[in-house]
Amino acid sequence: MARVTVEDCIDKVDNRFELVLLASHRARQISQGAAITIDRDNDKNPVVALREIADETLSPDDLKEDLIHSLQKHVEVDEPEPDPVALLAAGGVSVAADSEDEDAPEVVTFDQMSEEDLLAGIEGLVPPEKSDDY
Repeated sequence: MARVTVEDCIDKVDNRFELVLLASHRARQISQGAAITIDRDNDKNPVVALREIADETLSPDDLKEDLIHSLQKHVEVDEPEPDPVALLAAGGVSVAADSEDEDAPEVVTFDQMSEEDLLAGIEGLVPPEKSDDY
């Protein structure tokens, strides 16, 4: 690669490894048909990508975000969380809608158990029998 172009880019991207990642990602974009922001001057795609970074026609932060987005396989979608006050007032955790709606999730509720009931249940447990296999 062009040494002068790499040295010009170090001012914009401090880490050389990150510079290689960003420039290679941009070179792939160019080879897939993305519009270039500078004159080609008979240069190959990696050199054009480095020159774009050096001339600051593309932001390294934008390239980094685009690179991260292209590598993601699962994109999280923010869903509204249930109102905690309504959950406490209902006496349990429930996620529901009307049962008439076919697309609505089923109602899920969790029963509350007192500490005494829990201890009584634990005391009633019988340890498993020992066998020779272990």
